[in-house]
Amino acid sequence: MHPQSPNVAPTRRQFTRGGAVAAGILALTSFLPPWALAADPTPAPVAGKGTSLFNGKDLSGWEGAPGWWTVEDGALTAQSTPEKPCTECNYLVWKGGKPADFELTCDFKLSASANSGVQIRSETRPNWDTYGYQADMTGDGGLVGFVYHHARGLIGARGEKVTITADGKKEVEKIGDAAELLKSYKPEAWNTYRIICRGPDITLHVNGVLMCQITDHDASTAGKGGIIALQMHPGPPMKVQFKNINLKELK
Repeated sequence: MHPQSPNVAPTRRQFTRGGAVAAGILALTSFLPPWALAADPTPAPVAGKGTSLFNGKDLSGWEGAPGWWTVEDGALTAQSTPEKPCTECNYLVWKGGKPADFELTCDFKLSASANSGVQIRSETRPNWDTYGYQADMTGDGGLVGFVYHHARGLIGARGEKVTITADGKKEVEKIGDAAELLKSYKPEAWNTYRIICRGPDITLHVNGVLMCQITDHDASTAGKGGIIALQMHPGPPMKVQFKNINLKELK
């Protein structure tokens, strides 16, 4: 665009063209659903490098069920087969802390039949189990971008902004179309989760696209801090992998 001299008045043609563009934009937005016009409520990525939670070589700093988690091609990997079925959930737990407010990014890759997730603000349970919030994921993409909680099930779906009141009631606002958002997910390829926890808010992005946001005011079940862990799920033969895991704690 070439700037116009401040002493030269705009021509009638310029006014007409600008008015036509504005009218076109107004006409276009009138056909969009309300959630398509809403601003992304997610804060910008936190400046700084943060802390890498995985060295790309071995399980240093992590602890999991014996015989399930290994490092393959520079990624934390768990795999079940017909000869070695997974009959109950087990988790690989990061032993470096229990963060409360943070931004976590990680790359993940799932086989078509896989079911997995990233536990956040969670607690350990016996037999390598956990309890708390999870950024959910499945190989077919069906649960990618959902927030799950062990006590409450799927509490936030892809394309939703959910507020849980102090008495446990859910208020749901649509912020996107679930099917359209799913198009950003790449089956059986590497994808990136960005998980932001700050105060009562948990926000999920996949490959740079806002998927879900929850605000949890229910003190009876809301976790304010806790472990980070990766899930191996029972079911058909599957393979789950994670790498480039980075944590930035928010002050």
